Amino acid sequence: MQTLRAQSLIRRSSGAAWLLLTGPMLIAQGTTPSTLAPASTPAHQIFDLSIFVVAITGGIFLVVGGLLAVALYRFRARKTDPMAEPAQIYGSTQIELAWTVIPVLIVVVLFLTTARIIFAIQDVQKPTTALDVTVIGHQFWWEFRYPKYGVVTANELHVPVSSDSAPKATFLKLTSADVNHSFWIPQLAGKTDLIANHVNTMWMDPRKTGLYLGQCAQFCGSQHAMMLLRVYVDTPEQFDAWIKSQAQPTQQGPAVEAGRNVFERQACMNCHTVSGTAATGRFGPDLTHLMSRATLASGAMDNTPANLREWIKSPDTFKRGALMPAMQLTDEQLDQVTAYLETLK
Repeated sequence: MQTLRAQSLIRRSSGAAWLLLTGPMLIAQGTTPSTLAPASTPAHQIFDLSIFVVAITGGIFLVVGGLLAVALYRFRARKTDPMAEPAQIYGSTQIELAWTVIPVLIVVVLFLTTARIIFAIQDVQKPTTALDVTVIGHQFWWEFRYPKYGVVTANELHVPVSSDSAPKATFLKLTSADVNHSFWIPQLAGKTDLIANHVNTMWMDPRKTGLYLGQCAQFCGSQHAMMLLRVYVDTPEQFDAWIKSQAQPTQQGPAVEAGRNVFERQACMNCHTVSGTAATGRFGPDLTHLMSRATLASGAMDNTPANLREWIKSPDTFKRGALMPAMQLTDEQLDQVTAYLETLK
């Protein structure tokens, strides 16, 4: 019965369905994304616009509600009223002009204000100090490429903090490897779609360090609700250290040679890349520095050795509909592959 109700909610309202499906997962990540706590210039502009719209619509609500309340009170039926029909009024030119002209003016003001904010965000000139990141949406995970540094990672985006004394905006090129997706970190920028064979752009200049959570905001398949986003805003020193560590090849000792052999002899290497090895697949996330990430499966679970082993054993258990197949490995092989992947830091 609960399943049928959930399906009904999804059909009725995609917005309600998004909250229903992703709310618990986002809360489990430690906080809930909110447009009410903007932390970058685009988010601040969107927030200011939303407050302006709420103020106008709130004013309309108060005026209409107030007039309705006055009318209900003033013209309520009284026991002393005669039974005869009251005087009938067949229109008022002044009132009709007012309820036509005023809404038109309100719509024009809202349109012009919204257009100004859209152009202010879209027409910003890219500074020479900007960080470039290419974002590729997959079912159901995110690929992040830093062309200047030759770094490739997945699901967790690292960007430097920006300040008035040291501005450092991040410009994103967004595209999709399959179906349509949508990149949305409410506290940093507005929602922007990712479309196959087409590049959209967006930018952000986070003013405060920390972790910001987001979500794919375009229904993209059965695991859309678990296509989560984590954006780490680092200090310049932290970001430089992260880039340096990601650019380093993995250190793989002889103790995990058995696990590496299993990884390369199975289909794992056909889908995943591990820099410096024969694994060069592009269908799944780059695993070169897998253990430097806080989560697995695009935020579906914490990145721990136990969860990693269970994920390899049966991905569908944690993310039903995930495109990663269960490899039917033996317990010994699972232990070996897990031990190998734990070295990818």
